[in-house]
Amino acid sequence: MEVKKGVIVALGYGKYFLSDKIIGFVPIEDDRGPARRTHVYIDGLAEPMVASRTEQTMLKDMTREGPGEFAAAMALELSERILSDLQHVGPMLRRSIKEECGLDIDDIERRIRELLSGDESAVVQEGLFAEGDQS
Repeated sequence: MEVKKGVIVALGYGKYFLSDKIIGFVPIEDDRGPARRTHVYIDGLAEPMVASRTEQTMLKDMTREGPGEFAAAMALELSERILSDLQHVGPMLRRSIKEECGLDIDDIERRIRELLSGDESAVVQEGLFAEGDQS
């Protein structure tokens, strides 16, 4: 795996660094949460930056090729934030939302986890609507 030089890597919440300046990742274990997932060590900074993204996701950004890298990084960051926020929706509200408008939060969480896992074979192309829900 080769780190691409000059790739902008989003750490989350408006923090960005060039891939060739990032020298290390350490997962946060104590007080880990949606905005605190990884310590990122940057060349020239004495203290690590706190990232809201996982080390695996940032490493993917650093090794990705092709156009749209920045947009892809932002989409991954948004997906991580949505997943984190959805985890706060309780089972009664999930059931109510699904019955009221057909939005299946459990399915959305599963699909985002598959997307973020990086396993392309796990991501199944599915329609946005069930057979009878199209209007």
